[in-house]
Amino acid sequence: MFLSSARFLILLLLLNYVDAGRVLRKIKERVRDLQLQKAKQQLLMHTVSGHQPLRHVKEGRIHQPLDHFNRKHVSTFPQRFFVNEAYWQRPDGPVFLFIGGEGPIFEFDVLAGHHVDMADKHRALLLAVEHRFYGDSINPDGLKTENLADLSSQQALADLAVFHQYISQNFSLSHRNTWICFGGSYSGALSAWFRGKYPHLVYGAVASSAPVKAKLDFSAYNNIVGLSLKNKAVGGSEKCLSVVREAFAAVEAALMSGNVSQVAVDFGCCQIPKDPDDQLELIQSLADIFMGSVQYNEEGVLMSIHELCGLMTNKSEAYEGEMEPYNRLVKLAQIYRSTSEEPCLDISHDKTVKDLMDTSLHSGRRSERQWTYQTCTEFGFYQTCEDATCPFSGMMTLQADTQLCPMLFGISQHSLPARIAFTNTYYGGDNPRTHRVLYVNGGIDPWQELSVVWDKNEEKEEVQTVFIEDTAHCADMMSRRVTDRCSLKKAREAIENHVASWLKTAAQEKMEKRRV
Repeated sequence: MFLSSARFLILLLLLNYVDAGRVLRKIKERVRDLQLQKAKQQLLMHTVSGHQPLRHVKEGRIHQPLDHFNRKHVSTFPQRFFVNEAYWQRPDGPVFLFIGGEGPIFEFDVLAGHHVDMADKHRALLLAVEHRFYGDSINPDGLKTENLADLSSQQALADLAVFHQYISQNFSLSHRNTWICFGGSYSGALSAWFRGKYPHLVYGAVASSAPVKAKLDFSAYNNIVGLSLKNKAVGGSEKCLSVVREAFAAVEAALMSGNVSQVAVDFGCCQIPKDPDDQLELIQSLADIFMGSVQYNEEGVLMSIHELCGLMTNKSEAYEGEMEPYNRLVKLAQIYRSTSEEPCLDISHDKTVKDLMDTSLHSGRRSERQWTYQTCTEFGFYQTCEDATCPFSGMMTLQADTQLCPMLFGISQHSLPARIAFTNTYYGGDNPRTHRVLYVNGGIDPWQELSVVWDKNEEKEEVQTVFIEDTAHCADMMSRRVTDRCSLKKAREAIENHVASWLKTAAQEKMEKRRV
């Protein structure tokens, strides 16, 4: 019962992912905090009833080199990890490694989730390790721009290799222990890349909703948001998408005509958006509500697509006939503010920049500054709206997104294409030619565009994929629940079969080596 209810805790990690909008970050932070509170309550209930799941979890630190690729650089940082030995069949049982992404890890990352369910079945040792420069795995001065040079996916993978050695020594592991790694979103990409770059350390990898292809102008994100808003299978409709387009066109028209004071009143803004940068913050904030609802759909965020489209299209008893699209968007913003308990909608661009310039350690758990740095140096992922397929506003441009790179870190906008190209050359983009990596994606998840899916690689037999037509971002990573869609249940069975097959093959290979 504990693991079933605690399935929500995996979102604590997943909800930190890659989106730049302030409102979307706040939605994620609020969900994370609420779910952590619920989990603690569940944990207390089970402790009172005599069950103590946390007693099997141990927290540790390993001092990692800040720069693995410069032997003259001797500085280190403390990397946090958790271990759960509850299921482990000593001494030869497998090892399941849950890789942290751009946010803190929690003890629940070795207590709940589909990977934990499989660890129970296969008697595996459970590990979770935090990404450098996120959560508690950071030095006090780590967020200063000059120190962020040591923040990269390449360094993070080297951390995993050192962690592998550390755990192997401390738990007397050998070649008889088969390692499988897991991750979702950015950490899903790390899971695939760890297998690709260190195949002698990890036997197989599950990469859920993993954007393995870096992309500077990720306009396809909002294209899929639009397609999902009209997807009938998840509660969308053509009318829903049309009304959303009309609503944003109306807001943009109001701003352009100079009615900024009325717009501020309508949407409950903390500031009057006289400055174009503040107007863009407002547009981005409104778009974030839709983006978050699509990306996580039925996983407990503000609204599902079905509920969102209901609000945007259904007739209201409070009005005769149809509400104007603009007024429906106003209502949606009111719902967001009421559920988030925010007295007003903060649309100050100056405050956004100030927050991103904050290098104090307390901001490390928020992760915006670090992730913005990684988007500038490695990934891009800028969710623009200049494409005609975007359902929001053309004000959301690549120029506006990338101007933070020189402002915050002194990184030229002109250098970004070369940085993105290097990432794809280094890892292989969405054609990585990896072996024993299972790529899992949802059909309404915008991040599928940067992952490896069946329709891109159907001619390549070596590519292993699971595609879930009607689920969103990282839905497969949760433990089972009664309300799961049939497609999601089948997908988890497919993932389990792949993992079981890898472990069986690994055992057979070891037997053959013993005979030789």
